[in-house]
Amino acid sequence: MAEEGGYVFESPGETRTLVVPEDVTEMITYFQVNGVMIYVDPRGKTVGYEDVFTKIDMCRAHYEAVGLGADYVDRFTR
Repeated sequence: MAEEGGYVFESPGETRTLVVPEDVTEMITYFQVNGVMIYVDPRGKTVGYEDVFTKIDMCRAHYEAVGLGADYVDRFTR
């Protein structure tokens, strides 16, 4: 459990759920992800994943949708 100003490290393979208490009116969270995030249902069955390649694809779709062009993401990658 992380409190204000806290830090949490989760080992690879951990399953977690982000929960914000109802009395919290604002929360800013920074996630540093290295590798693949695998999404599972309550029984542990894989239902999706994200990695650097799917994130770049999502950025391309977003930039295209807002009129910047899909190749706008190229300025942020090498």
